[in-house]
Amino acid sequence: MTYAIEAEGLIKRYGDKTALDGVNLTARRGEVLAILGPNGAGKTTAVRILATLVSPDGGSARVGGHDVVARPRQVRELIGLTGQYASVDENLTGTQNLMMIGRLLGMSRADARARAVGLLDRFGLTEAGDRAARTYSGGMRRRLDLAVSMVADPRIVFMDEPTTGLDPRARTELWDIVREQVAGGSTVLLTTQYLEEADQLADRIVVIDHGRVAADGTPDQLKSRAGHRRLEIRPERDLWTAHDILAQVIGITPHVSCGQAAHRLSKDAAPRPPGCTATAEARAEDATERMTDASSGAMPDRSYGPVEDGVLSVPIVDPAMVPEVFRRLADAGITLAEHALRRPSLDEAFLALVSAPSPDLSTPPQLSTGTGGMASAGRQAPSPSSEPPAPRPAVSSRQPQSSGRSMA
Repeated sequence: MTYAIEAEGLIKRYGDKTALDGVNLTARRGEVLAILGPNGAGKTTAVRILATLVSPDGGSARVGGHDVVARPRQVRELIGLTGQYASVDENLTGTQNLMMIGRLLGMSRADARARAVGLLDRFGLTEAGDRAARTYSGGMRRRLDLAVSMVADPRIVFMDEPTTGLDPRARTELWDIVREQVAGGSTVLLTTQYLEEADQLADRIVVIDHGRVAADGTPDQLKSRAGHRRLEIRPERDLWTAHDILAQVIGITPHVSCGQAAHRLSKDAAPRPPGCTATAEARAEDATERMTDASSGAMPDRSYGPVEDGVLSVPIVDPAMVPEVFRRLADAGITLAEHALRRPSLDEAFLALVSAPSPDLSTPPQLSTGTGGMASAGRQAPSPSSEPPAPRPAVSSRQPQSSGRSMA
C-alpha cells in the first residue's frame, strides 16, 4: 500500500533529551491521522521532521513518496503547515497575506488575487478581507492562518494543535474546514490537545508517550482498550436498593457518584467523599439521624442535600444482563430518571494508555517552550514541553518571482 505519510523508527534528540525514540506511523491518502500525547511526548517534533523543518537523528520518513531528508524540496511542494500559533503578518490585510504567499509561489498578480478571493470566501473571511489581520479575533486569525497554508492547494496538510485557545464555536468551524479538505482528497495529520477533536475528526489515532508510540488504531479500537462498556443509572429514589440490585445481577459492586448537592454532610464533620454514604455504617447513621429528626418533631436540615440521589455505574461484560437489571428495578418499583449504556470515552482510553509525565523530557535550555495540557484528560499538565513550536516552512522550494511592484 502507498501511504501519503510514512515514518519508521524516527529518533530525535535535543542534547541529552530524547524527544522521539523510534516512532512508527503511517497515514493513508485521504484520511485524517491524529497524534495525541501529553506535553513533551514528541508530537510537535514529529511534525517538524515530516515537514522538513528538522532532520531526524535516526529512522526515516517519506511524505508523498519522497524522503524528507533526501528530497525536502519535493516534500515542501506537496505540503501545507498550520503551526501552533497563527503566523500571519498582522500589519497586512487578509487579502494581502494570501496574495503575498501566492506571489512567493510564483503566481501572477491576477492569479494570486483570484486565489485569495476564493480562499477568503471558503473560510468565511470575505467581509474582513480588507482589514488588517491585527483586528481579527482569535478564531478569524486561525482561519486566515489555515487559508494561508492552502494557497498552494496542498495534497498533504500538517496541523499542529490548530484549535488551541479557540472558543467552541470557532473550533467547530475549523473542524468543518478540515472535513471539507479531506473530502477534496487531501491527507491531514493533526496533533491536538483536545480528545473530542480527535474523536470527531480522526480516521486513526496514534498515541505518543515519552517519545514512543503507545497505541495506534481507530478511535473505537482505542476506546475498547480502556475496558468494558458501562451501565449508568440514576434512580429517582431508593438509591441503595438499586445499588443492591445492580450488584446482585451483574456480580460487581457498582460505583456510586454524586453531585455536590447530593452529599449528606454531618453538622460536626467534613463532607464525606463522593460515594453518597456508600458504606453500611454511613447508611445506618443516616437512617438514625432521620429517625431522630422524626421523633423530636424537628424538620430535617435540607441544606445538607438529599441522601439518596446519585448515579450508579457498573461495567457490563455481557449486554444480555441489562434487560434483567431493568426488570428487577421495575419489580422493585424503582423509576429511573436517567440511564445509559456507553462505551469508554477517548478520555478514559487516553488515561489508560499514557503514563505519568517523564522527568527526562524537561525543556532543553536552548529551546523555546510551549504550554498547555491535554484538554478534558482529567490530569494536571506536566511542566513545559521539550518541543519547540513549529514555525511555518518555506511555502515552496521554487524561487520567488518578484515583480518589484505593489501587490495591490
